[in-house]
Amino acid sequence: MKPIHHSVDLPNGEELDYWATPLTIAERTKARKMAKSEDPTDFALQLLVMKAKDEAGMPMFGIEAIPQLRNFLPAKVVEALMLQLLDEGEGEEEVDYDMKSLEGESEEGQRTSSGTGRSKGARANS
Repeated sequence: MKPIHHSVDLPNGEELDYWATPLTIAERTKARKMAKSEDPTDFALQLLVMKAKDEAGMPMFGIEAIPQLRNFLPAKVVEALMLQLLDEGEGEEEVDYDMKSLEGESEEGQRTSSGTGRSKGARANS
């Protein structure tokens, strides 16, 4: 999964530029648990802290930044960030920074040693 460039306008006229890979189900579940409430703002801030990276692939925020972000960012900006992070890859541009990729794997999957044709990691329901 390649990181996608996102940008959101801040109230002071500047832009917050960040890169994020598409959200996985596991990441979404983790952010909901870490939010510890049903408040969508808490969820959005958890997603931002988990997913936002700079152009070099380094995290932009630590968990300790959530109180400052809550006090600094208006609800409209948090909503825009959440929509961008929940979106399935509709960013401005993709950036390829040293991340492991799946490019070397076969599209058809690996055959099991028994030759049944199941993809590697697939289990039979027996």
